[in-house]
Amino acid sequence: MTGRRYEYVKGLNGHFEIALYVDTFDEVDAEFRKAVEKGAVPVLEPETEPWGQRTCYIADPEGNLVEIGSFNRPFRQQEK
Repeated sequence: MTGRRYEYVKGLNGHFEIALYVDTFDEVDAEFRKAVEKGAVPVLEPETEPWGQRTCYIADPEGNLVEIGSFNRPFRQQEK
């Protein structure tokens, strides 16, 4: 989705990508910092995209990509 170039971490065999949603832009930044402080590999720093989503990417220990993103509003669950 992002126009920025990224790829799996060199030397690690990533196989998938997962996207996680948080409620606010500040949470994107905070969760990115916490993950990197705990050993995640930073892939793309947090940035607000032209379509209004703030997003970033890290890699887990196996090299899989993890996106953390937000549209700066709580996620609404569908009513059943």
